[in-house]
Amino acid sequence: MQRIFLFLLILIFISCNPKLSNGLRKNDLKKDVEMITDKGTIIIRLSDSTPLHRDNFLKLVKQKYFDSIMFHRVIKNFMIQTGDPDSKHAKPGDELGNGGPAYTIPAEFNLSLFHYKGMVAAARESDDVNPKKASSASQFYIVQGKKFTDAGLDSVENFRLKGRKIPTKQREVYKTIGGTPHLDQNYTVFGEVIKGLPVVDSIAATPTDKSSDRPITDIRIIQMRLIKRNK
Repeated sequence: MQRIFLFLLILIFISCNPKLSNGLRKNDLKKDVEMITDKGTIIIRLSDSTPLHRDNFLKLVKQKYFDSIMFHRVIKNFMIQTGDPDSKHAKPGDELGNGGPAYTIPAEFNLSLFHYKGMVAAARESDDVNPKKASSASQFYIVQGKKFTDAGLDSVENFRLKGRKIPTKQREVYKTIGGTPHLDQNYTVFGEVIKGLPVVDSIAATPTDKSSDRPITDIRIIQMRLIKRNK
């Protein structure tokens, strides 16, 4: 009788958390991502406005794809980049930044998702070989950025955004929190750091090889996993 009861409980659980066509479970879509690094722990919340990027990222986390991968490109007051599987066993001086799955993710630009400090976005190949701005399947970066003045934002609009205006509310965020506004609508933003910004700052402050922007002392993602979301 007890075995029958347990079996029924399992059936109820599965029916409430069905497997989706991409291999994820329905409940996975409402979980946060915990990233444990050599410098501390970062919690990331993915955006439902970018479902292709969200689902791909969740899938890779569940596959333990990111475990042991290093932050291979770090630029203070700009961003910290990771996600290259070639970095797992890289030796000092190895060129990194070209590894990843053999597929890309179509761009999912959203005007409400912009590059302020702590946002998570997908890296990609340059426009000359990637005019549709499709994202790397695994490489991503976390924005550190810097704070801007109105004059600085005007300059970004005129010279980097080719005249496209930054919305007033976003300008205020760039002036108070900071970010990298020249990347807006060029790279897909698909998540946000909700805990652990000091860890981002710590990684960004590490000494790097100026020719490659690779940290002199390797900084790795020890583990990434899905965790229950604290609302």
